[in-house]
Amino acid sequence: MNVTVAEARSLTTELLGRAGLSPARAEATAHVLTVAEAWGLGSHGLLRLPVYLDRIAAGGHPVDVDLRTVTDTGPLLTLDGQGGLGHWQLAEATSAAIDRTRRYGIAGVAVANSGHCGALGVYAAEIARQGLAGLVFSCGPAVLPPWGGAERLLSTSPIAAGFPLPEGTTVVDLALSTVARGKIAAHAQTDTPLPDGWALDAEGEPTNDPQVALSGMLSPLGGAKGFALAFMVEALTAGLVGPLLSADVPDFFAADRRGDPQRIAHLVIALDPARTDGNGDPAGAMSRLADLAERTANAGGRVPGSRRTQLAAIADTDEVPLDDALWDELLARRGRPDHSQA
Repeated sequence: MNVTVAEARSLTTELLGRAGLSPARAEATAHVLTVAEAWGLGSHGLLRLPVYLDRIAAGGHPVDVDLRTVTDTGPLLTLDGQGGLGHWQLAEATSAAIDRTRRYGIAGVAVANSGHCGALGVYAAEIARQGLAGLVFSCGPAVLPPWGGAERLLSTSPIAAGFPLPEGTTVVDLALSTVARGKIAAHAQTDTPLPDGWALDAEGEPTNDPQVALSGMLSPLGGAKGFALAFMVEALTAGLVGPLLSADVPDFFAADRRGDPQRIAHLVIALDPARTDGNGDPAGAMSRLADLAERTANAGGRVPGSRRTQLAAIADTDEVPLDDALWDELLARRGRPDHSQA
């Protein structure tokens, strides 16, 4: 079935508010989830909302916490999320990075001790929408084995980058596993077999069973090189920010661990293109970025993320496809199991 962006955002905000999040934090979280849906990233959209709600109810994402400042040098800000849900925390960190980059030319904001934050591209796109370049990193439960190994060591090590262009923004957003774990969960929900090469079982053997994959491992993107990049993201987040390495993070989907805070790390880095040009030309970087995009198109390629709707162009009336059973479950949690009541 299809629902409008406004319907999806409204129901999500309401359910999160009922769960105890403040209106502003519920709205910030709902924004990230509905943008993911509008971009076709259902694996990071409303599919995860029931687990967020269950984790909040169990104490795994406490709602009465604030971002606590640990270190503040000006260009570098480190925050303690105290186990809270990551969407509103990374949204606030992104806003802080934007403000500080305007002041200093570059800024890094780290959020320690946080929870899952959804699609990183949403935050990178907001940085780019403000005319800045941004990098966003995160970590999570371990699902990737070391290259040649058979033990969970690293998370999917997601990474996103956003860059301003004359006619909008471009966003690179990917996990460093062959696929994001949310896609495995989506296949598990519909009992759809996985394509070859996506996942491994607990012993490190290839599997097409999504249920087995959820308790097993994912294949790193690009073999040994993909593992090296995933290690880099782990070092930037779990290593530098912490407090837990991915191998010690509670599994997001494990029902018996929903009361345990994940305590994962996010890192946002933003740069001002007006101050990065080596010749001191404020317009130099933007000119080259525009040239890069044009040359990519002229060479028969596509700028990464160019098929995604710009943040400002996502309309309340836009429709997104949702699984009937998922929408029914969300409506039932509100107590109105009727599609028309959204």
